[in-house]
Amino acid sequence: MGKQFNPLLDPRGYQERTMITLAKRPTLDELRNGKILFYNNTKLGFCNYYTVFDRIKEHLTELGITNWVEYTETVRGKDAAMLADYAAMLAKEEPTAAIVAFGDMGTSSSTTVVTMELEKLGIPAVYMTAPPGTAITEGVGVYRAGHLCLCSVDIMQSTTVEEVAAEVDKKWDYILSSLTSNGEELEQLAHIDFKMDQIPPAKDGLLPKIFEEPDEKEPCAGLEEINDYFNELHISDGLPIIPPTKARYEKMMEYCPFDEDTVLCDPSGPSGKSVTVKDVAIAAVMAGCKPKAMPVLVAAFKALNNKAYNLNQSVTTSHPGGNLVLVSGPIAQEIGLSGKQGCQGPGWPVNATLGRAVNLVIMNVFRSVPGVCDLDCIASQAEFTYCFAEEPELAEWKMINEEHYDSETTTVYVLKAEPIHDVIDFLSLNGHDLLDTITHCCSTLGSNNAYMPGPLVVCLTPDHGKMLKKDGYTKEMIQEHIHTYCYHEVPMVRNRGLVPVRPASFANRHPMPVTRTPKDVEVVVVGGRGGHDGIILPWALHSEGIVEPVALPDGKIAKSIEEFKK
Repeated sequence: MGKQFNPLLDPRGYQERTMITLAKRPTLDELRNGKILFYNNTKLGFCNYYTVFDRIKEHLTELGITNWVEYTETVRGKDAAMLADYAAMLAKEEPTAAIVAFGDMGTSSSTTVVTMELEKLGIPAVYMTAPPGTAITEGVGVYRAGHLCLCSVDIMQSTTVEEVAAEVDKKWDYILSSLTSNGEELEQLAHIDFKMDQIPPAKDGLLPKIFEEPDEKEPCAGLEEINDYFNELHISDGLPIIPPTKARYEKMMEYCPFDEDTVLCDPSGPSGKSVTVKDVAIAAVMAGCKPKAMPVLVAAFKALNNKAYNLNQSVTTSHPGGNLVLVSGPIAQEIGLSGKQGCQGPGWPVNATLGRAVNLVIMNVFRSVPGVCDLDCIASQAEFTYCFAEEPELAEWKMINEEHYDSETTTVYVLKAEPIHDVIDFLSLNGHDLLDTITHCCSTLGSNNAYMPGPLVVCLTPDHGKMLKKDGYTKEMIQEHIHTYCYHEVPMVRNRGLVPVRPASFANRHPMPVTRTPKDVEVVVVGGRGGHDGIILPWALHSEGIVEPVALPDGKIAKSIEEFKK
């Protein structure tokens, strides 16, 4: 037997696996004499999905069950406490049982929480789902409830009324049994065969497997075995990681005076777990960060936890966006973050590793794992890493930190956003023509902001920043121009894309803007010289760009990274 490596820290943290008590199921006679609650999270209002409720009601009517009440309200933008409050409001109807729908896409996770809360309030519930939402409802069910009655029907946007009805018919026996069975039969119906994390993380915070040092003298011998193990457990992003030992973790904390148990993010995602400083530090080790990255990472997670970011839904959305981390101020340059040529690509290790650490936390702690417990249809490279900085020497106008605080304060701007979209213009000879090119690229019919106006980031190259400044453009003028002239003709955004979420004041507007105010447009000058600008378009689903200062534990704004050193 070879020499054993030191134990490895578990990047998932400790998961409190709650096993809720399922509500006592009624008899058929009690269903006939009671009231059925139908809760629609608005997803049944699209395509032919409402047939799910219609067909269930037809089956109930055949059994003499005809008394029901229906509620329709979105779960979007609601955190766990708000979802529990909403379930409590539904429970005031005193229903005998509940049918909940529909778990097909981005609202699947939050609607699972509503279902769970109804059960805890003594209301038997069946939650109707469809791929890809089915997988995430199973994950949330396992992590947060232990068991739930989940009924998956195989339908999609092109499924006909007849096909939807046929799918419900296939599952009718399960639906009825889930509403009327108790004891062992109910446990079997509510069992969730989830393939990930079947053995919960240990309370000691260590992974169970001990690795032995290989006999061969190759540099980093044994690293392949460790990486294979992390990938098997879905606790890596697929790229090689630095094994998170206790010694490496302690070194990572050298520039982090925050207590390791400090909560940075409230319970979110499938696991319903909060994010602590320790979770972030372990991810930073795995990502290859240097210890000086920790204060910026702490600020980033504080920003992500802002309710206006909508973290809970953002971590499992079908949208391919990553969590953009844009750092402005002196600490960015102190720790080696770059906004120079190629800053959003390879070759900048601090950018790459810091952004990677953010997404490792989301995968490992929240358990938002692509292909297992996440809704990403295709995903994108922005979900590996998405981090860069503003460069004072390139700035033509006030940087983000100066607009919100001052030049000595370092800020982190976070935005759930698509990968950067290239804007090529080598031929415009004046700022106005250039700005028209840029404005035209600030939305497409396939972009979320065509249906949900929100923040976006314009990344100007130094050449184009100088051109606009030379022609008299201020940042405010650029923002106003894009807000005024980037829009869609209303007929083009009707009944396509996704369900619009717009301010009430946008009702009956034509054309339809993609931003709510000029301030939705952030403008930065980054990169190298040339004619390739970039636009970063938002997820925007009840989600804002958030600015957070890099601060010490007492709230004092840090002026230098050395203030964090223990």
